[in-house]
Amino acid sequence: MKFLETLRNAWKVKDIRTKILFTLAMLLVFRLGTFVPVPGIDSAQVQNLVQDGGGLLGLFDTLGGGAFANFSIFAMGIMPYINASIIMQLLTVVVPTFERWSKEGEEGKKKLQQAIRYATVVIALIQSIGLSFGFRGFVDNFGVGSVTLIALSLTAGTAFLMWLGEQITEKGIGNGISLIIFAGIVSQLPATLMRYFTLWQAGELQLFGIVMLLLMAVLVIAGVVYIQEGERRIPVQYAKRVVGRKMYGGQATHIPLKVNQSGVIPVIFATSILMFPSAIGQFTNNAIISAIAGFFDIASVSGQILQVLLIIAFAYFYTAITVNPEDLADNMKKNGGFIPGIRPGRPTAAHIQTILTRITLVGALFLALIVMLPFILGALVDGVQIGIGGTSLLIVVGVALETMKQIESQMLMRHYKGFMS
Repeated sequence: MKFLETLRNAWKVKDIRTKILFTLAMLLVFRLGTFVPVPGIDSAQVQNLVQDGGGLLGLFDTLGGGAFANFSIFAMGIMPYINASIIMQLLTVVVPTFERWSKEGEEGKKKLQQAIRYATVVIALIQSIGLSFGFRGFVDNFGVGSVTLIALSLTAGTAFLMWLGEQITEKGIGNGISLIIFAGIVSQLPATLMRYFTLWQAGELQLFGIVMLLLMAVLVIAGVVYIQEGERRIPVQYAKRVVGRKMYGGQATHIPLKVNQSGVIPVIFATSILMFPSAIGQFTNNAIISAIAGFFDIASVSGQILQVLLIIAFAYFYTAITVNPEDLADNMKKNGGFIPGIRPGRPTAAHIQTILTRITLVGALFLALIVMLPFILGALVDGVQIGIGGTSLLIVVGVALETMKQIESQMLMRHYKGFMS
């Protein structure tokens, strides 16, 4: 009842109501686009291939909300944009121009965003051409004209999704790109539940397996909420100082460091990185390339190990970008603040970095455990093949929490009680 009351209060605020309606309208456009087929290809055969193949193709389809199985204009989803974002963040550390842009405030962010848009189009074009050749057996009158038509349709679809996500971020509620992935996964839940029900009726899935699935879902949701909300509070004391006739400082506060500073981004980034070689291997008969693709396949042991390592690496990388211990230490020193028992300046920065390193490892290992949980469960319980289930739940719960916080913050600005109160 309290939750419904909060929603009613949010709906009464015109600005929030407008943003929610805009977000829902944009997500509806996304869902409608997943049913617009790419011309010149037999989508029924692609759908059969996805249903029979599973693995990487099933992953594509899940994150795209069924767009890949329908081979619609949104078949590639938002993954080219994510890959472009990864490349740009890595280049920011290496290329001086990009590093300078990242420090120029809002104007620099606009330049970086524009570079990401161009990179997205290039990556989408390359991937769409690869898909055209990979599915050449399903293409009517395969040739230069048909490949060009398919590649341009898929690239335009990805570019439109990128624009859609940016519009949601700017005019709606939450992060647009994350919400598009969220909407795609959620849209597949009814079909997934129906598939499990059919397996249970056919006797292929036992009651114990269903209980394990439900238990895993509850544990993942509870764990994600616990870790996402978890934080290490570093105590900070401000010295008293007199300015004119007034006394400032003297109060005690803290620096909140989140256990999982990066959210679900490491999982999305690691998954998209591993999809590159696997996607190439799906559409080639070359033995060497197929062997390399098999090594990176997320369903293989090597692919799972790589995914865990990439999740940990991206968790540290993203945390290093978002939290700078030296800046925190300098700001405290300028304002007369200090951590009890720690000298100001470099010792404070080193202390914060040590704590950040430890709690980031905990958050990264938790993300890796959630991603590996379905594979572990599948090995323990015969008949339970849920593939990307853990990743899907992680993304859904993580995005839902972040969106909820945005709604809450906007409500608190208007003196309403929020979701987390």
